[in-house]
This record gives sequence, structure tokens and C-alpha cells, in this order.
Amino acid sequence: MRIVVLAGGIGGARFLRGLKEAAPEADITVIGNTGDDIHLFGLKVCPDLDTVMYTLGGGINEEQGWGRAEETFHVKAELAAYGVGPEWFGLGDRDFATHIVRTQMLGAGYPLSAVTEALCERWQPGVRLIPMSDDRVETHVAIEEDGERRAVHFQEYWVKLRASVDAQAVVPVGAEQAKPAPGVLEAIASADVVLFPPSNPVVSVGTILAVPGIREAIANAGVPVVGLSPIVGDAPVRGMADKVLAAVGVESTAAAVARHYGSGLLDGWLVDTVDADTVRTVEEAGIRCRAVPLMMTDLAATAAMARAALELAAEVGA
Repeated sequence: MRIVVLAGGIGGARFLRGLKEAAPEADITVIGNTGDDIHLFGLKVCPDLDTVMYTLGGGINEEQGWGRAEETFHVKAELAAYGVGPEWFGLGDRDFATHIVRTQMLGAGYPLSAVTEALCERWQPGVRLIPMSDDRVETHVAIEEDGERRAVHFQEYWVKLRASVDAQAVVPVGAEQAKPAPGVLEAIASADVVLFPPSNPVVSVGTILAVPGIREAIANAGVPVVGLSPIVGDAPVRGMADKVLAAVGVESTAAAVARHYGSGLLDGWLVDTVDADTVRTVEEAGIRCRAVPLMMTDLAATAAMARAALELAAEVGA
């Protein structure tokens, strides 16, 4: 089975671990979000790609879900002593090495997709990890503070401000001019199923879909497309997805997110059992829907979610 997964953030990475457990023989291609990428201290940082790589490669900080295990922060402290910021983005010493290697390779002329493949040689994630694009795309968020409207990088909004102010708009800057990275469209065209994990539908999966050609390729692939709701009981399972959903005019409910993706893209949608009363609403929108437990409490629970997604894919594809 050839499975394509659009992944971003901690939820996407942890879901992939369950998917590998549920379908150990599957050929899995992960299209990673790069809209969260940021340049810090002269280095190219790719948080979502690294979270997938570290999680599946056994190097993730399990407690926080991002960054390296057994991390230290001596470089960060030394930079702060020199008065060099930003201090709010916590790059660890082990993590710095990844960003140094990536930046050196990019500077030597390698595209991000080739760099990612080279980094994965060390981590052996057991999936093919491809950035959504080799072109620079950065998600920016329009906010209003003290009567002044300004745009900030998504990382500043999410990490520094903790989404403490309302998002007025979310813009994937550069997405309209970007092209899918080599292998992205080919993977979608040859897939047996496409999965949207419980990642942020606006700034993770949504940013991937904003790259011209990707949404169209998925819609025209002729294979089941199944998503898992990141909203449980009208609240995000993790993070502050409700803030960015509101910015694009979408309610923070499992049914509203399904409608946001649309029946032209989604064939199936899984909601949590606490949202079972929304199944009919989703199906009225033309999307097959089932209610199953969607809390990734451990590997077994996550694998069960992945199996449910594949079972629903088989059902809608029959």
C-alpha cells in the first residue's frame, strides 16, 4: 500500500508513528509543511520537518513533542549573554547541529528536498520525507495590538505571543509563487490513499494545500482521501488551532473543519466519539464520517486511529 500523508507539527509526527505501527509494510511518503520555517542566527530552521524526522528516528523530546531528547542549551545562553536574540525561540545545542548542516548544504546549492533526504540518512525515519516545496514559504499572521495592525512570523505569533491576541488573517507568504518539491506530485499520483492527520488545518495542512498544484493533484488522484479531526469536543486537542481557524472564518468544531476542507477534497472524516452527534452533519456535506477515539494517549491508541483511517479509506474506495 502506498500512503501519502500531509503532515505538520507534533500531531502529524505522532500520528505517523501510529501509522507505521498500523501498516508496517506500507510505503509511506510524508509531505511536510515548511510554512513554519524561520531563519535564526543565520541558520535555516525547519521545525515541522525536524519534528517528523526526530519523532520517527527516535531523537525527539517525548515530553514536549519537539526538539531533541537529552538537550542542553549552552549556545542559547551564550548568545543571550552577548545580547543576541531572539531569546523566545529555544534552539538546543543538539538541534543547532541539524540547522548548521542544513544551512551549509543549502548554501552549497542543494535544494531543501535533497538536504532533507540527506538528513534523514542519519535518522532513518522509515518514511520518505519530502518538503512541500523547495521554494521559500513563510506563514505570517496579521494581528492588532494597541490599535496598531502588523504582521508577524507564525513562530512569533505561536511561540512568543502564545496566540494571546486574535489573528486577523493568516497568509502563507510566497506560496502562490512556489512549486511542489520534486517527488510531491508523483507521490500523490501513485498513492493508494491520502491521509490528513490531526494537524492544524490552517497553518499545517492548509499551508501545504496552498502550494499550487498540490490540492488539485489530491482532488484528481482518484484515490480515497481521509482526514482525522484535530478538534475534539469543540476544542483543539493541542495548541491553539481555534485562533487561526477563527481568522479564516471557521468554527472550532470537527464538522466545521471537515466542511473547510470540503467534499471536493475529502472523501472520509474521522471525529472523536465525543463528537458522534456531528457524523450526520458531516455526511450531509458529502463526506463519509465515522466516530472513533481520537486521543493519541499512547502508541496503541494512535495505531488504532490510523487503522480506523485506513478502514474508512477502504470503505469509501470500495
